[in-house]
Amino acid sequence: MVVDLKKIKFLFKLGIFLGIIGFISLIGIYVYAYFTEPISLNLANSYYIYDNKDNVIYQGSNNSEWVPLSEIDEKMVDYIVNVEDRHFYKHKGFDILRILKSFYLNFKAGKIVGGASSISQQYVKNLFLEFDQTWARKIEEAFLTIRLETHYSKKEILEGYLNTIYFGQGIYGIKDAAQYYFNKDISDITMEEAIMLSGIPKSPNYYNPVSNKEAAYKRFKVVATYLKEREIISEEEYNNLDFENMNIHGKHQNNNLDTLMYYQDAVIAELKNLSGIPKSLIDDGGLRIFTNLDIDTQTVMEESIKKHALEDDNQLASIVVNPNTGGVLALAGGKNYAVSQYNRATQAKRHVGSIIKPFLYYAALNNGMTEASTFKSEQTSFVFGENKTYNPTNYGNTYGNKDITMGTALAYSDNIYAVKTHLFLGENTLVDTLKTCGLKEDVMAVPSLALGAKEINMLDFATAYNTLATGGIKRDAFFIRRVEDINGNIIYEKKIDDKYVLDQSITYILNEMMTNTYNYNYVDYYSPTVLYLNGKLSKKYALKSGTTDNDYWLVGYNKEALMMVWAGNDVNKDVPKTYSNIIKNIWLDTIEKYEEDMEDVWYQKPENVVAVPMDPVTGAYNPKSKTLFYFLNGTELAYIN
Repeated sequence: MVVDLKKIKFLFKLGIFLGIIGFISLIGIYVYAYFTEPISLNLANSYYIYDNKDNVIYQGSNNSEWVPLSEIDEKMVDYIVNVEDRHFYKHKGFDILRILKSFYLNFKAGKIVGGASSISQQYVKNLFLEFDQTWARKIEEAFLTIRLETHYSKKEILEGYLNTIYFGQGIYGIKDAAQYYFNKDISDITMEEAIMLSGIPKSPNYYNPVSNKEAAYKRFKVVATYLKEREIISEEEYNNLDFENMNIHGKHQNNNLDTLMYYQDAVIAELKNLSGIPKSLIDDGGLRIFTNLDIDTQTVMEESIKKHALEDDNQLASIVVNPNTGGVLALAGGKNYAVSQYNRATQAKRHVGSIIKPFLYYAALNNGMTEASTFKSEQTSFVFGENKTYNPTNYGNTYGNKDITMGTALAYSDNIYAVKTHLFLGENTLVDTLKTCGLKEDVMAVPSLALGAKEINMLDFATAYNTLATGGIKRDAFFIRRVEDINGNIIYEKKIDDKYVLDQSITYILNEMMTNTYNYNYVDYYSPTVLYLNGKLSKKYALKSGTTDNDYWLVGYNKEALMMVWAGNDVNKDVPKTYSNIIKNIWLDTIEKYEEDMEDVWYQKPENVVAVPMDPVTGAYNPKSKTLFYFLNGTELAYIN
């Protein structure tokens, strides 16, 4: 083997040259960072969330009472530093050896098994919400870390970090963490409590003792063992640790609602998608976020969920919208945020079942059919396409075996009538109607769409339904009214661009039809699907229920409020039938309380709409009938003469 000494010598010199260039460049970066403006430690990207009465209901990434490092228990500081970044006092923002070790372990495992972020790096992330996982943002993060290290002492960085670090459950900062988890001031916590808190930042939503007690205690043991091995705590202290008898408090000082964080998470998600908020504000200022949250409605909704929901693995989600603005007044993404942070109202997609039918019947009315139009309700096998068949059934296999009206089909949620209507109109008609109403989800023009065999997100569907609740005006459901910087300058304000996308007269007729889902006059061979609520409503509402193999839905509205409720589970198992009435009770409690002091004002009947007394099932004209069918002026003549 011949050794090429010239090549080796060249590579050696190149290595030295590149090393010198790299060292000089690094020095240059630190010098440049030194002459830039310092990062604001306690204002950068702090955010305050306000309800619809402009009361602060949450603040994150910043505390109104900044806790000096001298007031934080010394053992708490030692534990955090040793667990999160034991070389914190030695490096200049980056623990190079730890980074190389992490890179080696991740490469060896073929996946990410650990990180190597220093406390300074984590603090930068705390200050600027969270960085996108792109190389450009990682480079920016690195430079901001250098800026932090050049302008502030280690004590100042550590103080800021401890005041902004995330501890899960929407808790930022060591002071609030001590209060939330142990109901104590940070200066009064025990050794066990300090160890528990030290273990949470590694994975806040997983290792906090409220949402995952078992994982939190396992993490406690790992941290305690590590601190013993590092001789931060003695063998005797380790042996005397009593972690099993720690009293976990798990309550906020204010607005202590189990579901409120679902709303707050939705607000932050919307904030990240807003355009027009300058990057300079995120770098140098704070945010005040004014929302549509009605804390009284959120409270009533949560109380009703706790009152009616079963203690099982099934979940609930609900949303309340003000049709007059589109503002989301209340939202629950599950039974309890502490147990599950998955927001089923904003993140999940579920089969919507029969609550899709009002959009189908709007399309039918808009294409020449009337409330009195009939199809035969009977077991039917539909043939379409290349000799494909579709065999839907009615709930409980109940059929009229006779012609029934659209009004009855909607009240009974008759599946055969719906599919016949869908195919009669053409499958694209329903798709177009949903899109017109504001649905963002892509839906396919298939026969089963008429029965809601499509997974749709609740927030998305609430926007579409709000178009019916407004009488035909499309208003997107939204959370944030306005965003201001820390000095009160408005940097974003929701613009309401009202326009009718549906025919007002036809929307009125449909809304009247939906009041018959709880009308006793419709009882015949079957009963209206929401008859359970008859006699319990103090006001007039348009209502529709929906049921799939694993989901229960209810949506109802009038001019003042729209509320949608879902019950099911995350693994698509059967749900007890009791949830059918549970969601009705939650809907009833919440919307009735919200409208308690409001007048019962229904939609104004358009001049070109006429009411005719008719038999609800057959559609036969009957002057003595207590049931009114609504028609566009002139179309009723075909049924009277």
